[in-house]
This record gives sequence, C-alpha cells and structure tokens, in this order.
Amino acid sequence: HHGQEQLKQYQNFSDFLATKIGYDYSYLNNLFAAKEGKTIGKYIVEQKIEKVKELLAYDELSLGEIAWQLDYSSTQYLSAQFKKQTGLTPSEFKKIAFQNRKPLDQV
Repeated sequence: HHGQEQLKQYQNFSDFLATKIGYDYSYLNNLFAAKEGKTIGKYIVEQKIEKVKELLAYDELSLGEIAWQLDYSSTQYLSAQFKKQTGLTPSEFKKIAFQNRKPLDQV
C-alpha cells in the first residue's frame, strides 16, 4: 500500500515491481515463492485482507469506501476475495468482531 501514487502510473503491480527492482517479474515471483512459500500476488492479497479486517473492526468506513481506499475494482470483488481468504463475508466478520470487542475500561 506504500507508494500508491507511484503505482498508479503503471498498469499493474507486476510492471511496477519489475521496473523498480530491475528484474523480470516472473523471476522475482519465483524467488519470493521459494523463500516465503507463496507468490507475491498471494502475499499482497493477504496483506490487503488484513487491512480490510482492521478497517471493518473500526467501523468508520462502509465496505464501498474500503474497496475504493484499497483500490479494489468493486465491492463485490472485495467481498468475494474476503470470503475466499477468511471463510466469512465482511458483514459476518464485522458481527463477530463486535461480539468479541472489549470495552476500553477492560483493556
């Protein structure tokens, strides 16, 4: 999520990364996967979903605003990716997050 403005001048993240680091994206992806056990794309999705969880728990933004902020093409795509990663819909996650939330005086 860092450098969003620089990223916008490229068509996609793989082009951005390859240009910035100076290596072919497939080489970087294979190297990353060998070290981390997952592709760069999977890692990025996991990081974005963690950010979505955080923003849902804060309950300050709508799902549409979260999708826009994290550069998802649509709320539906974000919801589908969230469900695939967590097994829950964003609204199910939000409900559970509120049930497990402790009052500030108990933290």
